[in-house]
Amino acid sequence: MVTTGDNGFSPAARRQLEKELADLRAQRDAMAPLVGEQERTGDAADQAEVLDRAEAAAYLERRIADVAAKLEHGGRNSKGLLPDGTTVTIRYSDGDEEELHIVTIPSEDADAFTVTSDSPLGLALVGAKEGDEIKYRTPRGETSATVVTLKPPA
Repeated sequence: MVTTGDNGFSPAARRQLEKELADLRAQRDAMAPLVGEQERTGDAADQAEVLDRAEAAAYLERRIADVAAKLEHGGRNSKGLLPDGTTVTIRYSDGDEEELHIVTIPSEDADAFTVTSDSPLGLALVGAKEGDEIKYRTPRGETSATVVTLKPPA
């Protein structure tokens, strides 16, 4: 059973976000001297390298802000996504059933039965109840399934 704190994250998800934030800040700090360099009047390759570093730095800043906001505001967000630790069983049209585990942040040891809350399937489950048919997009096109059980974390 996965428990969530007041912020909606399981302890493992919180640790993973904190580690990601620390790693992103370390990457940004390692780039800082490079980004601050004056643009040299060099060939096109030098100018392209400066642009690539600036884009990478901007990406890191955006990602740092996103992760920090998640940590500050919690895993239960205004989009109403399923909370980290929800377990759901779905039945496909061919009769096969799968038990899936909803996570906010996928971990390195996530398996095929782990679904992120903001994935197409995770979004299709928002507001669903046992017995409801859901539809969602897959790489092969739209599919449907019936919700057999849906258990929020304790």
